Amino acid sequence: MADERRTFEVSLVTPEGAAYEGECRMLIVPGAAGEIGILARHAPLVAMLKAGSTRVHVHDNEVLEFATGPGFFKVEQDRALALVDHAVDARQIDIGRAQQQLEEARAELERIEAGESDADRWQVEQRLRHAENQLSVAGGGPALDQRTVAPPAG
Repeated sequence: MADERRTFEVSLVTPEGAAYEGECRMLIVPGAAGEIGILARHAPLVAMLKAGSTRVHVHDNEVLEFATGPGFFKVEQDRALALVDHAVDARQIDIGRAQQQLEEARAELERIEAGESDADRWQVEQRLRHAENQLSVAGGGPALDQRTVAPPAG
């Protein structure tokens, strides 16, 4: 019984629906204060998540990775639930498209700063963070850093 490999249920859910649902051996989520690793029989937990990499260890050598947005996380009775703004399977990230979205969001922020655009700054910043997160997870760009989004004026 010592070698028995325990699994537990995981649901990774976005407003559009489930990005992943199934069994896993280990789950790693980007907690607000650092990564959180979950195994079967984990104590109950509620946490906030930040944008980052969510990794679902399905089998010994199979890991499903997702670029996930901010959200909430709950573990209870061998079941983990992550409710996030978005989740993109790392295998499906289009690096060129994410880079283009990043550049467009940066340009729009510059127009907002110059008073040449009345676009919603918060929404533009979210698009920028989403693109940065995808590039970071896909390994096609810089990791998230503070210089890309200026703090709101005022």
